[in-house]
Amino acid sequence: MYDCIVVGAGPAGSATAYHLAKQGRSVLMLEAASLPRYKPCSGAVSPSVAAYFDFDFAPAIDSQRRQVRYTYQLDDPVDAALETAEPIWMVRREVFDQFLVEQAQKQGAEVKDGTPVTGIALTGDQWQVSTPNGMFNAAYLVAADGAQGPMAGWLGFPALPLRTAMIWDVTTADPVPDSFPMSFEFGLVKQGCLWNFPKRQGYAIGAASFVGKSAVGKATDKILADYQTALTHYCQTIGVDPAQAQAHHHALKLWDGQHPLHTERAVLVGEAAAIVDPLSSEGIRPGMISGVKAAAAIHRALSGDTDALAHYTTDMQTSWGEDMQWAKRISGLFFRVPGIGYRVGIKRPTATQRLGQILAGEVQYADIANRVMKRLGSGLIPGR
Repeated sequence: MYDCIVVGAGPAGSATAYHLAKQGRSVLMLEAASLPRYKPCSGAVSPSVAAYFDFDFAPAIDSQRRQVRYTYQLDDPVDAALETAEPIWMVRREVFDQFLVEQAQKQGAEVKDGTPVTGIALTGDQWQVSTPNGMFNAAYLVAADGAQGPMAGWLGFPALPLRTAMIWDVTTADPVPDSFPMSFEFGLVKQGCLWNFPKRQGYAIGAASFVGKSAVGKATDKILADYQTALTHYCQTIGVDPAQAQAHHHALKLWDGQHPLHTERAVLVGEAAAIVDPLSSEGIRPGMISGVKAAAAIHRALSGDTDALAHYTTDMQTSWGEDMQWAKRISGLFFRVPGIGYRVGIKRPTATQRLGQILAGEVQYADIANRVMKRLGSGLIPGR
Protein backbone atom coordinates (compact mmCIF):
# COMPACT_ATOMS: atom_id res chain seq x y z
CA MET A 1 0.00 0.00 0.00
CA TYR A 2 1.21 3.51 -0.85
CA ASP A 3 1.11 6.50 1.45
CA CYS A 4 -0.50 8.50 -1.35
CA ILE A 5 -1.82 8.05 -4.88
CA VAL A 6 -1.83 11.12 -7.11
CA VAL A 7 -4.21 10.93 -10.07
CA GLY A 8 -2.88 13.12 -12.87
CA ALA A 9 0.70 13.95 -13.88
CA GLY A 10 0.33 17.64 -14.69
CA PRO A 11 2.23 20.36 -12.83
CA ALA A 12 -0.02 20.27 -9.75
CA GLY A 13 0.11 16.48 -9.47
CA SER A 14 3.86 16.34 -10.01
CA ALA A 15 4.45 19.11 -7.45
CA THR A 16 2.46 17.09 -4.91
CA ALA A 17 4.32 13.88 -5.71
CA TYR A 18 7.72 15.59 -5.65
CA HIS A 19 7.29 17.11 -2.20
CA LEU A 20 5.72 14.02 -0.66
CA ALA A 21 8.40 11.73 -2.03
CA LYS A 22 11.06 14.16 -0.86
CA GLN A 23 9.67 13.69 2.67
CA GLY A 24 10.22 9.94 2.31
CA ARG A 25 6.59 9.07 1.62
CA SER A 26 5.68 6.35 -0.86
CA VAL A 27 3.86 7.92 -3.80
CA LEU A 28 2.24 6.55 -6.93
CA MET A 29 1.27 8.86 -9.79
CA LEU A 30 -1.32 7.54 -12.22
CA GLU A 31 -1.66 9.25 -15.60
CA ALA A 32 -4.29 8.29 -18.18
CA ALA A 33 -2.20 9.39 -21.18
CA SER A 34 1.11 8.03 -22.36
CA LEU A 35 3.98 10.27 -21.30
CA PRO A 36 5.22 12.64 -22.46
CA ARG A 37 1.84 13.97 -23.52
CA TYR A 38 0.60 17.12 -25.24
CA LYS A 39 -1.55 19.56 -23.27
CA PRO A 40 -3.40 22.48 -24.89
CA CYS A 41 -2.00 25.46 -23.01
CA SER A 42 -0.45 28.84 -23.70
CA GLY A 43 2.52 27.86 -21.56
CA ALA A 44 3.44 31.04 -19.67
CA VAL A 45 4.89 30.45 -16.21
CA SER A 46 5.98 32.96 -13.60
CA PRO A 47 9.56 32.24 -12.50
CA SER A 48 8.48 32.95 -8.92
CA VAL A 49 7.28 29.32 -8.75
CA ALA A 50 10.93 28.25 -8.52
CA ALA A 51 11.00 29.39 -4.88
CA TYR A 52 8.97 26.28 -3.95
CA PHE A 53 11.49 23.82 -5.43
CA ASP A 54 15.17 23.02 -5.05
CA PHE A 55 16.05 22.18 -8.66
CA ASP A 56 16.91 24.21 -11.74
CA PHE A 57 14.01 24.67 -14.15
CA ALA A 58 16.28 25.73 -17.05
CA PRO A 59 15.99 22.44 -19.01
CA ALA A 60 12.19 22.85 -19.13
CA ILE A 61 12.11 26.47 -20.33
CA ASP A 62 11.60 27.01 -24.05
CA SER A 63 12.27 30.77 -24.04
CA GLN A 64 11.95 33.83 -21.82
CA ARG A 65 10.07 37.04 -22.56
CA ARG A 66 9.85 40.44 -20.96
CA GLN A 67 8.25 42.58 -23.68
CA VAL A 68 4.45 42.94 -23.72
CA ARG A 69 2.14 44.39 -26.36
CA TYR A 70 -1.54 45.25 -25.88
CA THR A 71 -4.00 46.18 -28.60
CA TYR A 72 -7.69 46.98 -28.79
CA GLN A 73 -9.36 45.57 -31.90
CA LEU A 74 -5.86 45.26 -33.38
CA ASP A 75 -5.28 49.00 -33.03
CA ASP A 76 -4.08 51.55 -30.46
CA PRO A 77 -1.03 49.47 -29.44
CA VAL A 78 0.69 49.78 -26.08
CA ASP A 79 4.23 48.41 -25.82
CA ALA A 80 5.84 47.89 -22.44
CA ALA A 81 8.27 45.69 -20.55
CA LEU A 82 7.80 43.70 -17.37
CA GLU A 83 9.88 45.05 -14.52
CA THR A 84 10.12 41.75 -12.68
CA ALA A 85 13.49 40.40 -11.55
CA GLU A 86 13.25 37.67 -14.18
CA PRO A 87 11.35 37.47 -17.48
CA ILE A 88 8.32 35.22 -17.86
CA TRP A 89 9.07 31.63 -18.84
CA MET A 90 7.57 30.30 -22.05
CA VAL A 91 7.19 26.51 -21.88
CA ARG A 92 5.89 23.69 -24.01
CA ARG A 93 3.74 21.56 -21.78
CA GLU A 94 4.88 18.22 -23.19
CA VAL A 95 8.42 19.22 -22.13
CA PHE A 96 7.65 21.11 -18.91
CA ASP A 97 5.25 18.51 -17.52
CA GLN A 98 7.57 15.63 -18.34
CA PHE A 99 10.45 17.43 -16.65
CA LEU A 100 8.38 17.77 -13.46
CA VAL A 101 7.40 14.10 -13.59
CA GLU A 102 11.07 13.16 -13.82
CA GLN A 103 11.92 15.35 -10.82
CA ALA A 104 9.28 13.51 -8.79
CA GLN A 105 10.68 10.18 -9.95
CA LYS A 106 14.17 11.21 -8.85
CA GLN A 107 12.77 11.68 -5.35
CA GLY A 108 11.36 8.16 -5.42
CA ALA A 109 7.81 8.65 -6.72
CA GLU A 110 6.51 5.82 -8.90
CA VAL A 111 4.74 6.73 -12.14
CA LYS A 112 2.38 4.62 -14.24
CA ASP A 113 1.29 6.29 -17.46
CA GLY A 114 -1.31 4.94 -19.86
CA THR A 115 -3.24 4.03 -16.71
CA PRO A 116 -6.62 5.75 -16.46
CA VAL A 117 -8.46 5.52 -13.16
CA THR A 118 -11.84 3.83 -13.60
CA GLY A 119 -13.12 3.99 -10.04
CA ILE A 120 -12.28 4.77 -6.42
CA ALA A 121 -13.58 3.48 -3.10
CA LEU A 122 -12.72 4.37 0.50
CA THR A 123 -12.53 1.20 2.57
CA GLY A 124 -11.72 1.83 6.19
CA ASP A 125 -8.52 3.86 6.32
CA GLN A 126 -7.42 3.35 2.73
CA TRP A 127 -8.44 4.22 -0.80
CA GLN A 128 -8.83 1.55 -3.42
CA VAL A 129 -8.10 2.91 -6.88
CA SER A 130 -9.19 0.82 -9.86
CA THR A 131 -7.49 0.93 -13.26
CA PRO A 132 -7.40 -1.36 -16.32
CA ASN A 133 -3.94 -2.39 -15.10
CA GLY A 134 -5.06 -3.48 -11.64
CA MET A 135 -6.07 -2.04 -8.30
CA PHE A 136 -3.83 0.14 -6.12
CA ASN A 137 -4.27 1.09 -2.47
CA ALA A 138 -3.18 4.19 -0.58
CA ALA A 139 -3.79 5.93 2.72
CA TYR A 140 -4.45 9.25 0.95
CA LEU A 141 -5.64 10.33 -2.48
CA VAL A 142 -4.95 13.46 -4.55
CA ALA A 143 -7.20 14.48 -7.44
CA ALA A 144 -4.99 16.26 -9.98
CA ASP A 145 -6.82 15.18 -13.14
CA GLY A 146 -7.68 18.61 -14.50
CA ALA A 147 -10.79 20.58 -15.32
CA GLN A 148 -12.73 17.70 -16.86
CA GLY A 149 -11.38 14.79 -14.85
CA PRO A 150 -13.90 12.62 -12.97
CA MET A 151 -12.11 12.55 -9.63
CA ALA A 152 -13.74 15.64 -8.07
CA GLY A 153 -17.19 14.27 -8.85
CA TRP A 154 -16.34 10.80 -7.55
CA LEU A 155 -15.10 12.37 -4.33
CA GLY A 156 -18.43 14.14 -3.86
CA PHE A 157 -17.44 17.69 -4.74
CA PRO A 158 -20.06 19.78 -6.59
CA ALA A 159 -19.71 20.33 -10.32
CA LEU A 160 -18.25 23.74 -11.12
CA PRO A 161 -18.87 25.75 -14.30
CA LEU A 162 -16.51 25.22 -17.21
CA ARG A 163 -15.52 27.67 -19.90
CA THR A 164 -14.14 26.87 -23.32
CA ALA A 165 -10.77 28.11 -24.56
CA MET A 166 -9.19 27.64 -27.96
CA ILE A 167 -5.45 27.31 -28.58
CA TRP A 168 -3.74 27.49 -31.94
CA ASP A 169 -0.23 26.02 -31.92
CA VAL A 170 1.93 27.33 -34.72
CA THR A 171 5.40 26.03 -35.55
CA THR A 172 7.56 28.38 -37.60
CA ALA A 173 10.36 27.49 -39.98
CA ASP A 174 12.64 30.13 -38.45
CA PRO A 175 13.19 31.01 -34.78
CA VAL A 176 10.90 33.71 -33.37
CA PRO A 177 12.98 36.82 -32.56
CA ASP A 178 13.67 37.40 -28.88
CA SER A 179 12.15 40.84 -29.27
CA PHE A 180 8.73 39.45 -30.22
CA PRO A 181 6.43 40.35 -27.32
CA MET A 182 3.80 38.50 -25.37
CA SER A 183 0.63 39.95 -26.89
CA PHE A 184 -2.85 40.58 -25.51
CA GLU A 185 -5.67 41.67 -27.82
CA PHE A 186 -8.91 43.04 -26.38
CA GLY A 187 -12.07 43.64 -28.35
CA LEU A 188 -11.97 40.82 -30.90
CA VAL A 189 -13.28 38.21 -28.42
CA LYS A 190 -16.59 38.94 -26.73
CA GLN A 191 -16.28 39.19 -22.92
CA GLY A 192 -12.72 37.91 -23.08
CA CYS A 193 -9.44 38.35 -24.89
CA LEU A 194 -7.00 36.86 -27.34
CA TRP A 195 -3.32 36.31 -26.52
CA ASN A 196 -0.14 35.20 -28.22
CA PHE A 197 2.74 33.70 -26.25
CA PRO A 198 5.80 33.23 -28.50
CA LYS A 199 7.97 30.18 -28.17
CA ARG A 200 11.50 29.64 -29.45
CA GLN A 201 10.16 28.44 -32.79
CA GLY A 202 6.46 29.16 -32.91
CA TYR A 203 3.48 30.61 -31.11
CA ALA A 204 0.71 29.55 -28.77
CA ILE A 205 -2.21 31.77 -29.70
CA GLY A 206 -5.35 31.50 -27.60
CA ALA A 207 -8.80 32.92 -27.06
CA ALA A 208 -11.30 32.65 -24.20
CA SER A 209 -14.21 34.47 -22.61
CA PHE A 210 -14.10 35.12 -18.87
CA VAL A 211 -17.55 36.42 -17.93
CA GLY A 212 -21.15 35.65 -18.80
CA LYS A 213 -22.82 32.27 -18.73
CA SER A 214 -20.82 29.14 -19.40
CA ALA A 215 -21.77 27.62 -22.74
CA VAL A 216 -22.79 24.03 -23.36
CA GLY A 217 -23.91 22.05 -26.40
CA LYS A 218 -24.54 24.03 -29.57
CA ALA A 219 -23.66 27.27 -27.78
CA THR A 220 -20.10 25.97 -27.46
CA ASP A 221 -19.97 25.43 -31.23
CA LYS A 222 -20.93 29.08 -31.73
CA ILE A 223 -18.24 30.26 -29.29
CA LEU A 224 -15.58 28.13 -31.01
CA ALA A 225 -16.61 29.54 -34.39
CA ASP A 226 -16.30 33.08 -33.01
CA TYR A 227 -12.88 32.24 -31.57
CA GLN A 228 -11.77 30.86 -34.92
CA THR A 229 -12.84 34.04 -36.70
CA ALA A 230 -10.94 36.20 -34.19
CA LEU A 231 -7.83 34.03 -34.30
CA THR A 232 -7.82 33.99 -38.09
CA HIS A 233 -8.05 37.77 -38.18
CA TYR A 234 -5.26 38.12 -35.64
CA CYS A 235 -2.93 35.66 -37.38
CA GLN A 236 -3.22 37.54 -40.63
CA THR A 237 -1.94 40.69 -38.91
CA ILE A 238 1.28 38.99 -37.75
CA GLY A 239 1.94 37.16 -41.01
CA VAL A 240 0.91 33.70 -39.83
CA ASP A 241 -1.05 31.50 -42.22
CA PRO A 242 -4.03 30.13 -40.25
CA ALA A 243 -3.64 26.88 -42.20
CA GLN A 244 -0.34 26.35 -40.35
CA ALA A 245 -2.07 26.27 -36.97
CA GLN A 246 -2.96 23.11 -35.08
CA ALA A 247 -6.26 24.01 -33.40
CA HIS A 248 -7.24 22.64 -30.01
CA HIS A 249 -9.98 23.54 -27.57
CA HIS A 250 -10.14 22.69 -23.91
CA ALA A 251 -12.10 23.42 -20.77
CA LEU A 252 -11.16 26.09 -18.25
CA LYS A 253 -12.31 25.69 -14.66
CA LEU A 254 -11.80 29.23 -13.38
CA TRP A 255 -11.99 30.02 -9.66
CA ASP A 256 -15.64 30.82 -9.00
CA GLY A 257 -15.79 31.21 -5.22
CA GLN A 258 -14.50 29.55 -2.09
CA HIS A 259 -15.28 25.86 -1.64
CA PRO A 260 -13.70 22.96 0.27
CA LEU A 261 -10.65 21.36 -1.26
CA HIS A 262 -10.59 18.30 0.98
CA THR A 263 -12.73 15.40 2.02
CA GLU A 264 -11.96 12.28 4.01
CA ARG A 265 -8.37 11.25 3.21
CA ALA A 266 -8.40 13.12 -0.12
CA VAL A 267 -7.67 16.58 -1.55
CA LEU A 268 -8.08 18.44 -4.82
CA VAL A 269 -5.21 20.35 -6.45
CA GLY A 270 -4.70 22.41 -9.61
CA GLU A 271 -7.48 22.69 -12.18
CA ALA A 272 -9.40 19.85 -10.55
CA ALA A 273 -9.82 22.32 -7.67
CA ALA A 274 -10.50 25.34 -9.95
CA ILE A 275 -7.15 26.84 -8.92
CA VAL A 276 -7.14 29.12 -11.97
CA ASP A 277 -7.08 32.92 -11.89
CA PRO A 278 -10.49 34.24 -13.13
CA LEU A 279 -8.91 37.37 -14.59
CA SER A 280 -5.73 36.12 -16.27
CA SER A 281 -6.48 32.35 -16.48
CA GLU A 282 -3.06 31.72 -14.92
CA GLY A 283 -3.16 28.14 -13.66
CA ILE A 284 0.30 26.56 -13.74
CA ARG A 285 1.91 28.51 -10.91
CA PRO A 286 -1.06 28.48 -8.49
CA GLY A 287 -1.71 24.84 -9.35
CA MET A 288 1.86 23.92 -8.46
CA ILE A 289 1.62 25.90 -5.23
CA SER A 290 -1.56 24.02 -4.34
CA GLY A 291 0.37 20.79 -4.89
CA VAL A 292 3.16 21.94 -2.57
CA LYS A 293 0.64 22.82 0.15
CA ALA A 294 -1.31 19.58 -0.36
CA ALA A 295 1.88 17.55 0.01
CA ALA A 296 2.71 19.30 3.27
CA ALA A 297 -0.82 18.62 4.57
CA ILE A 298 -0.77 14.92 3.64
CA HIS A 299 2.69 14.55 5.20
CA ARG A 300 1.31 15.98 8.44
CA ALA A 301 -1.77 13.77 8.22
CA LEU A 302 0.40 10.69 7.82
CA SER A 303 2.23 11.82 10.95
CA GLY A 304 -1.02 11.89 12.90
CA ASP A 305 -2.40 15.43 12.45
CA THR A 306 -6.14 14.82 12.07
CA ASP A 307 -6.83 18.44 11.04
CA ALA A 308 -4.12 18.64 8.38
CA LEU A 309 -6.37 18.33 5.32
CA ALA A 310 -8.83 20.89 6.66
CA HIS A 311 -5.89 23.24 7.19
CA TYR A 312 -4.96 22.73 3.52
CA THR A 313 -8.36 24.07 2.46
CA THR A 314 -8.06 26.99 4.87
CA ASP A 315 -4.52 27.76 3.75
CA MET A 316 -5.43 27.85 0.05
CA GLN A 317 -8.52 29.92 0.72
CA THR A 318 -6.69 32.53 2.78
CA SER A 319 -3.40 32.65 0.84
CA TRP A 320 -4.95 32.53 -2.66
CA GLY A 321 -8.73 32.24 -2.75
CA GLU A 322 -9.49 35.42 -0.82
CA ASP A 323 -7.48 37.40 -3.34
CA MET A 324 -9.31 35.75 -6.23
CA GLN A 325 -12.57 37.35 -5.15
CA TRP A 326 -10.98 40.66 -6.15
CA ALA A 327 -9.68 39.19 -9.41
CA LYS A 328 -13.20 38.00 -10.19
CA ARG A 329 -14.69 41.43 -9.49
CA ILE A 330 -12.14 43.17 -11.69
CA SER A 331 -12.72 40.56 -14.42
CA GLY A 332 -16.49 41.09 -14.26
CA LEU A 333 -16.10 44.83 -14.79
CA PHE A 334 -13.25 44.81 -17.30
CA PHE A 335 -14.45 42.15 -19.74
CA ARG A 336 -17.99 43.50 -19.89
CA VAL A 337 -16.70 46.90 -21.04
CA PRO A 338 -13.24 46.11 -22.50
CA GLY A 339 -13.05 49.33 -24.50
CA ILE A 340 -13.34 51.39 -21.33
CA GLY A 341 -11.09 48.98 -19.46
CA TYR A 342 -8.45 49.36 -22.15
CA ARG A 343 -8.63 53.15 -22.08
CA VAL A 344 -8.62 53.71 -18.33
CA GLY A 345 -6.64 50.62 -17.28
CA ILE A 346 -4.36 48.97 -19.83
CA LYS A 347 -3.11 52.26 -21.28
CA ARG A 348 -1.92 53.50 -17.89
CA PRO A 349 1.89 53.37 -17.57
CA THR A 350 1.65 51.31 -14.37
CA ALA A 351 -0.51 48.54 -15.88
CA THR A 352 2.34 46.28 -17.00
CA GLN A 353 4.27 46.92 -13.80
CA ARG A 354 1.28 45.72 -11.75
CA LEU A 355 0.81 42.69 -14.02
CA GLY A 356 4.39 41.63 -13.41
CA GLN A 357 4.09 42.16 -9.67
CA ILE A 358 0.94 40.04 -9.51
CA LEU A 359 2.52 37.22 -11.55
CA ALA A 360 5.58 37.34 -9.29
CA GLY A 361 3.44 37.27 -6.15
CA GLU A 362 4.81 40.66 -5.05
CA VAL A 363 1.39 42.35 -5.16
CA GLN A 364 -2.10 40.94 -4.64
CA TYR A 365 -5.26 41.95 -6.47
CA ALA A 366 -6.61 43.21 -3.14
CA ASP A 367 -3.83 45.82 -3.12
CA ILE A 368 -5.03 47.38 -6.38
CA ALA A 369 -8.69 46.34 -6.65
CA ASN A 370 -10.39 49.40 -5.20
CA ARG A 371 -8.32 51.74 -7.35
CA VAL A 372 -8.87 49.66 -10.51
CA MET A 373 -12.62 49.26 -9.99
CA LYS A 374 -12.98 52.96 -9.25
CA ARG A 375 -11.30 53.78 -12.56
CA LEU A 376 -13.43 51.27 -14.45
CA GLY A 377 -16.57 52.58 -12.78
CA SER A 378 -15.76 56.21 -13.50
CA GLY A 379 -15.12 55.28 -17.11
CA LEU A 380 -18.78 54.31 -17.43
CA ILE A 381 -19.89 57.84 -16.49
CA PRO A 382 -20.41 60.03 -19.58
CA GLY A 383 -17.76 62.69 -19.88
CA ARG A 384 -15.30 60.96 -17.55
